[in-house]
Amino acid sequence: MTEPVLKVEGLTTSFRVDGALVPVVRNLDFAIDTGETVAIVGESGSGKSVTALSIMRLLQEGTSRIEGSVRLSGRDLLTLDEEAMRDVRGGEIGMIFQEPMTSLNPVLKIGFQIAEVLRRHRGMSQAQAETEVLRLFDLVRIPDAKRRIGEYPHSFSGGMRQRAMIAMALACQPKLLIADEPTTALDVTIQAQILQLVRELQTEIGMAVMFITHDMGVVAEISDRVVVMLRGDKVEEAPVDRLFAAPEHPYTKMLLGAVPRLGGLGDTRTPRRFPKLDDTGAGPEPDNEPDMPGAPLLEVRNLTTRFSVRGGLLNRPVGNVHAVEDVSLTLAAGETLALVGESGCGKSTTGRSILRLVQPAGGEILFEGKDLMAASHSELRLARQRLQMIFQDPYGSLNPRQAVGSAIAEPIRVHKLMADEAIPDRVNELLRLVGLKEEHALRFPHEFSGGQRQRICIARSLALEPKMIVADESVSALDASIKAQVVNLMLDLQRELGLAYLFISHDIAVVERVSHRIAVMLLGEIVEIGPRDAVLRNPQHPYTKKLIEAVPVPDPADKRQRGGLLTDELKSPVRALDWARPPSRMYPVGEGHMVREF
Repeated sequence: MTEPVLKVEGLTTSFRVDGALVPVVRNLDFAIDTGETVAIVGESGSGKSVTALSIMRLLQEGTSRIEGSVRLSGRDLLTLDEEAMRDVRGGEIGMIFQEPMTSLNPVLKIGFQIAEVLRRHRGMSQAQAETEVLRLFDLVRIPDAKRRIGEYPHSFSGGMRQRAMIAMALACQPKLLIADEPTTALDVTIQAQILQLVRELQTEIGMAVMFITHDMGVVAEISDRVVVMLRGDKVEEAPVDRLFAAPEHPYTKMLLGAVPRLGGLGDTRTPRRFPKLDDTGAGPEPDNEPDMPGAPLLEVRNLTTRFSVRGGLLNRPVGNVHAVEDVSLTLAAGETLALVGESGCGKSTTGRSILRLVQPAGGEILFEGKDLMAASHSELRLARQRLQMIFQDPYGSLNPRQAVGSAIAEPIRVHKLMADEAIPDRVNELLRLVGLKEEHALRFPHEFSGGQRQRICIARSLALEPKMIVADESVSALDASIKAQVVNLMLDLQRELGLAYLFISHDIAVVERVSHRIAVMLLGEIVEIGPRDAVLRNPQHPYTKKLIEAVPVPDPADKRQRGGLLTDELKSPVRALDWARPPSRMYPVGEGHMVREF
């Protein structure tokens, strides 16, 4: 029997807390063979990334201790000195981190950074390294490689930066590639490209892959075997087909139950809650259909938002970023309209323009019959009581020095909606409404999990009793089970309070759960809009089809055979000062279903 590429036995990693060693990964065993992909899955805090850092020995000495055995092709890495370990890192083991921008040096050209790896580990000359960098860029399908090796990281898109990181990790043809959440922050189309790229490269050079993720759709798409971790312990290990068909541990059942499956709602036209799973993996609870939307609440006509681009010696305007271009939409009371598209398509700018957090260049925004474009500062302030926003990063939207009860109470005090003595009771009511406890009011943001912080932000947005909420990627950073809980909370609040949501997201599987209608955006324009079931089951625009095709399917038996790997990036929305938008029109393809000419 051949030796596995990686064999981990009894791995225990502890961190020093108040002078005592506290284990965060306990007695972990698993192995990865040549050409095999093993997915390490679990939610935040399960010990996945700590396991990867322990294997690479990247944890700080003195504040941590690694015990057990980590064998790479039979050699125990935990017994090597630091100099020998430096040869292993980047040489025999390559690693792709979650955020490529923080892993790349912003002041060095990307080609130089990859060449540095080749000179260090493979002893190449500068000329040899530059030739190899070109080959690696072609390997990871970065177009126009000769020009792009001389560019800096900030000039690459997120997907292209991740490809550059993969090129760096593969530079020395490692025996093992550790990929730590490499697609979490990427759009669904870029994620599909990266997953396909890893599979193709694995076939070409025969390396083993350790893929760390909390996305079970990605697990089904790429892995051969799965190790499930919960709070530092391995709770289940199985081949991917068996794990998805017959999970044994309650936690694994919960993880799989929380995964949104695109197309799972059939032809229903209203949102549906995620099935509620308890700790035993119990099945779905009965779910009543929510009411259909009511009267129009928001009407947006021909909304346009542009940002000036300056340059030259005198820093004069040289062009405009056409972030939002001639967008028209309506939203009824109690309705959810989802805005979907890739990063840079104008989704978030549309939401901020509607609230006039950025100033539109033109168009009409009618909210409850009042024109917000013509509203004075005081009128806009009154309108924003009824029109609130939930941002993507809950930690960034909360004051770290302010107790959460005070943060929720602040808008009530600012708008003088009730007497000071009545505010604490209102804060407690709002906390209970979002599933938190009254005692949480005295805690600070850092004392909560990501899902709890998002609940706090939802409570704060409800403090002024709004009729409409703009939710900007409000669940995209959350683990699958927490995402399901927050989505269910938003749907419950919609039913109880009659809220309208403009739900901005790139996660189409979640969008299917929450929306009545979907609008697809590309380069600042809505290219398709219609009822949810019509857009998802019968997409008409090529871009909509591309987005839907890219969604990972959480079923190993249904792995998609994708066409050629896409290397195209979205076109730039920067236009010359005298650019005029070519005429195009939306035409009907069904009841309420409109598509832009293409």
